[in-house]
Formats: sequence, structure tokens, C-alpha cells
Amino acid sequence: MKENLLVDLSRAFAVDTVKLCTAIKERKQGNALLNQLLRCGTSIGANIHEANYAASRADFINKFQIALKECYETDYWLAIFKDTAMISAGEYDVMFEKCSKIRKLLISSINTAKGTACNE
Repeated sequence: MKENLLVDLSRAFAVDTVKLCTAIKERKQGNALLNQLLRCGTSIGANIHEANYAASRADFINKFQIALKECYETDYWLAIFKDTAMISAGEYDVMFEKCSKIRKLLISSINTAKGTACNE
């Protein structure tokens, strides 16, 4: 069976998010904000995974749209962490690039699913 790139990327991103939050916690920084990044960064993959078992095309699109919103929220928190020096510019760049790739794939998938739904 062919691997699902979006599922794989989002799962790897969730693992990277957990590792980054663990590193920040070990540095004794931003404990109050860590949950925000941890929740949205791991929620992306959870919603993508759940979309694979959607009850309908509308449900599938909805789950992907939630995952997309979580990507945007993750971008926000990553920028805050970088701007407050809780993470380095390098850490930010790596995570932002991964999140951006997932976001682009989600947008493409949503547009495709919506386009297909309009042609039925």
C-alpha cells in the first residue's frame, strides 16, 4: 500500500514538536506557553489521521480545514518562541519549513476535495 505523505509528514512534525517542547522545558523557559505549541503542533496530524476515516467528503474537508487552522496557529507560536529567544532562529526555520510543507499539502488537498465535490 502506498504511504500517505501528508500523514507521514504530520506525524513526523508532531514528534518534532514534542521534542522541541521537551528541549524548551529542559531549558526552564516558557512553561506556560509550551502547552499551546504542543497542542496545536500535534493536533495537525491527529486531524489528518482522523480525516482518513471521515464519514463523508464534507467531514474529510472539515478535518483538513481544522488541521490547516492548527498549522497557522503553530506558525504563530513558533514565531513567538523565536521572537522571545525561547528557540533559536535555526530551530524556528526547521520547524517553520516543515509546517509550511504540511500547510501547502493541506491547502492543495482541500482545494482538490472541494473541486471534486463540485463536479459530482
